[in-house]
Amino acid sequence: MNAFGSGLLLLFLIFISSTSPSEVATIDVLQAKALIQKAHVYYLDVRTVEEFEKGHADVDKIINIPYMLYTPKGKVKNPEFVNKVSVAFNKEDHLVVGCLSGVRSLCASADLLTHGFKNVKNMEGGYLDWVKKDFPVKAHIANEEL
Repeated sequence: MNAFGSGLLLLFLIFISSTSPSEVATIDVLQAKALIQKAHVYYLDVRTVEEFEKGHADVDKIINIPYMLYTPKGKVKNPEFVNKVSVAFNKEDHLVVGCLSGVRSLCASADLLTHGFKNVKNMEGGYLDWVKKDFPVKAHIANEEL
């Protein structure tokens, strides 16, 4: 097989082995809140540190690991995201993944599933829906416009 054919084969294998966002289990904020209150379910907030500090779900088992980072060139995917999640959690842990509106968390959930995490659920609507439902929030700095 020539180099071109090998390259195409590699791309094909990467494509078929990755999880697409349509394969991610998505739940609404009511279901997420109920799950997070269970003993062995954790909330993974994938927003930037700045967003997290402005306000986040006030739950006991929450950790912030950004999926995207601010750089001089704009927002980029955090190259250490999966590694940091792997340090914080076991691949069998039950995770509810949330962001601001549910888009980044959907991509983050797909990445985690692709890397062997087995019990991942995306929180549709994200922090915005959490706030709309008047669920408890905690802020580390003065709230500004989201």
